[in-house]
Order: sequence, then structure tokens, then C-alpha cells
Amino acid sequence: MTIAPQRVVTLHYVLSDADGQVLDDSRARQQPLEYLHGHHNIVAGLERALDGQDTGAELTVTLMPAEAYGLRDEALQREVGRDAFPVPELAPGMRFQTPGDDGPEIVTVIEVRDDSVLIDTNHPLAGHTLRYALQVLSVRDATRAELAKGHPLPPDTDHTQVEDKKLP
Repeated sequence: MTIAPQRVVTLHYVLSDADGQVLDDSRARQQPLEYLHGHHNIVAGLERALDGQDTGAELTVTLMPAEAYGLRDEALQREVGRDAFPVPELAPGMRFQTPGDDGPEIVTVIEVRDDSVLIDTNHPLAGHTLRYALQVLSVRDATRAELAKGHPLPPDTDHTQVEDKKLP
């Protein structure tokens, strides 16, 4: 089956930076990625590269920052109170997930001060050229419930129990 909008894709990937350093490997974790194509579940450049590929396809994709996690924006560094963090001990480099305007975002601690913390809300991979080695394992039509939710659902989900707000 061919990758197209409204289809669930399962794939293995190896993500490397421009220097070839492996950043993530789904096969090493024994956990393939599953996403709903056409619903912004993955970065735009990767979704474009996968569009039209078939089950079994193997490809390598290099994405410039604008096609992946965007360019770094220094305006996304700001100072917040120490009480904004759930742990008493903070150190530069620590990362936390927090609610953002467009869903969860990752916050990186840059500097810890007496009463405040300098944070960076750029995605950790913003500004990086990324290389993906991909293997498409399977492609299937999404269920009505998955389309309503906008992402794949676990295999044991009772689709009749999923609230369907997006489809008539």
C-alpha cells in the first residue's frame, strides 16, 4: 500500500545529525514509529519525503532546519521564576516538558540563578540539519476513530468508545 493522507504508517528510522552522529534509532529501541500521514504527526519535510512511498521502501532523507524543527530563535530564551519547576535542584542542560500554545513543548535550562532560571523553548533540534535513514514497515488505512483523534490509536483500543468530534 502507498503512503497517502489518512493512512497509518509504521516505520523504522535512524536519525543522525550533519556530522553523522546518531541521535535516535527506533530499531535499537525496538520501537518503530507509527504516525497518521497528513495530520502533522511528524516534521513537514519528512512527511513530504514519505508521501507516495510504498511498504518496504528504504530511503535516506536530509532535512535542512527549516524543513525539520525550524531555525533557532534567540527570542525564545527567557527568564522564569525557580518556582516554575517541579524539582528543587536544577542544572544547565536539564529538560522539561511543559504545556505550550501549540501543544507540549520542551524547555531546556540554560542558566540557574538565585531566584530565576534562564530557559530556552526552541526545540532541542532547532537549527540542525538532520539525516533520516528510513524503512517503511507497513501502511494501512486509518480507522474512523484514528481520523477523528488525528493520530494512531493503540491496537487494543475499542474504537466504538472513542469520541468522534471531527467527523460527521
